[in-house]
This record gives sequence, C-alpha cells and structure tokens, in this order.
Amino acid sequence: MAKVVKVIELMSQSPKSWEDAAQGAVEEANKTLRNIRSIYVKEFTAEVDEGKITNYRVNAKVTFDLERG
Repeated sequence: MAKVVKVIELMSQSPKSWEDAAQGAVEEANKTLRNIRSIYVKEFTAEVDEGKITNYRVNAKVTFDLERG
C-alpha cells in the first residue's frame, strides 16, 4: 500500500531568529500531531519597529504521517 502523508501550513514568529520561529512551529505542532516528518519553510518575513527587527516570521508547511485505524 502507498504511504500517505498530510501537509498543514503554519505561521510562527520569534523575537530571536527565523530558525527559532521555525522550531516554534514544530514544537507547537508536536503538541497535537504525531509522526511529524519534515518542515518546509516557504517564506521568511520580519516585523520592523523604529529601524530594528522586532519579530522574525516564517510561513511553513509541516508534513506528518497519517495513522491507520
């Protein structure tokens, strides 16, 4: 039987870095999903205030295995 995975799209932000924002997305997804296999970061953006980056943001796709009943 073919393997089937599900992909969800998440947005996450961090005041530290894009990497920290991506890690935050995985950590939050892991609270409700099992069998996370990968994360694909589609987009990097940042919030700027008074000439300084205040929040790093990622738009990412998280892939996980579906469980069979």
